[in-house]
Amino acid sequence: MSVQKVALITAGTAGLGAAIARVLAPEFRLAINYANNQSRARALIEELEKIPSTTASESPRFEPIQADVGDRAAIQELVRQTVAKFGRIDVVISNAGWTRITNFTNLEEGMIDEDWDRCFLYNVKAHLWLMHAAKPELEKTEGAFINTASIAGVKPGGSSLPYAVTKAASIHLAKSLAVICAPKIRVNTVSPGLLLTEWGMKFPESKREAATKATKLKRLATVEDVAALVNTLALNQSMTGQNVLLDSGSNL
Repeated sequence: MSVQKVALITAGTAGLGAAIARVLAPEFRLAINYANNQSRARALIEELEKIPSTTASESPRFEPIQADVGDRAAIQELVRQTVAKFGRIDVVISNAGWTRITNFTNLEEGMIDEDWDRCFLYNVKAHLWLMHAAKPELEKTEGAFINTASIAGVKPGGSSLPYAVTKAASIHLAKSLAVICAPKIRVNTVSPGLLLTEWGMKFPESKREAATKATKLKRLATVEDVAALVNTLALNQSMTGQNVLLDSGSNL
C-alpha cells in the first residue's frame, strides 16, 4: 500500500490557503497552519473531512496547527508538530504574507519603516525560516516547496512599495533555494495578480475594475485557478526555480 503524502500549508484557513487545501485534500493529508482564528480553522477542517480521499486514507487526514510564521521558533515548532502528527512532509505551501494597503505611486506612503520591516519579515524571512526548518523532511521525501508570491514582485505596483519589493525578494529567494536545495527538493513560486479574496476585496471597486481591464483576458485569476497550479507544482517532478504568473496576461 502506498503511503499517503503530507502537505503543510501556512495561512491555510482562508482565501487562497483554504482553496489550496480543498484541491489537495483528496490526495494529501494536510497540516493546516493558522495564526489565531481557531474557529475558522475548525470550520475548514470539518469541510475538508467531507471531501472523499482518492487514496488509502490514514488518520488523521487533517490537522489545524496554530503558529505565527513571523516567529522563527514558532515555525520550527510548526514543522516539529507536523512530523509528530503525520510522520513525514512531502510538500510545503509557504502561503503566508503581509501588506498594508497604501497608494503605491505616493513615495511618502512607501517610507514607513514599520511596513518595510513587517513585509520583509512575513514575505521573505518567514519563507526562508520555513524552508530551513522543513529541509531535512523534504530531503527524505524528495519533496516540493511552493511559495506564494505576487505579480507585484514582477511588475511594479500592488498594495504598497514595501510589498512589491519584498515579493520580488521572495521570488529570488525561491530561485536561490532551488539551487541550494537541489537535487532533492524542488522549489517554485506562484505569482497571482489581484485575487478577490476577503483581503482583495479591501481594494476600492475602482482599483478592482482597473486591474480587470488591465488583463488581456478581461478577468482576474481566481483562487481556484491558483490552487490548481499549486497542485500541479506539488506533483510535477521536473520543475524547479520557476516563478509562474497567473495574471490573465496583465504583464504582457
